[in-house]
Amino acid sequence: MTEDRRSGVGADLHSPPDSRLARASTRTVANGITLLRTGISVPLSIVAIHENSWAWLVAAYLVYWIGDIADGWFARRLQQETVVGAVLDIVCDRACTTLAAAAFIHLEPAASLPLAIFLLQFCVVDMMLSLAFLPLGVISPNYFHRVDQRIYDLNWSPPAKALNTSLVVIAAVAGQFEVAALIALALLGVKLFSTHRLLTVVWPRQSTQAR
Repeated sequence: MTEDRRSGVGADLHSPPDSRLARASTRTVANGITLLRTGISVPLSIVAIHENSWAWLVAAYLVYWIGDIADGWFARRLQQETVVGAVLDIVCDRACTTLAAAAFIHLEPAASLPLAIFLLQFCVVDMMLSLAFLPLGVISPNYFHRVDQRIYDLNWSPPAKALNTSLVVIAAVAGQFEVAALIALALLGVKLFSTHRLLTVVWPRQSTQAR
């Protein structure tokens, strides 16, 4: 494979698209925001459970979502994207989501089914899928289009990321628990399809190219 200077992809797909970014210090503004929003959102969810308070839960979700947008924006803007930062973001997303969902279920038990399905797909299937970038030589899932466009479009394109992390919660907040459950099942289906494609198309293709 010849080098593509426009995309930064070299002869070896298992090399990061920009080694300068991959080697950057982990002491970055972006990683600081990730830790800060997690360190605030998780306690807010715990307070929401203790105080039986929707206000605290809304605050927890807002800190999580706004912080998640901010850390990615600063990472790209300041050229601070790193493999460690990507893994940190993935892990912290699950911490924030799990505690917020626990608080939501505590306050509204009727939301248990859709949120349980959501947690299954987000904390198990989606986490494994999100970490699949590690052996493929890209800095984060945001660059997965260099590996497989379809998986990227379904999971990490801007519209997909927005819908994957908020649609179930919004439907549950609106009291549409059956709709929320259907959305959660649809998202689970997307993640399972993406995982199947990863295992049956992407891995074999990469193995062939590596020979």
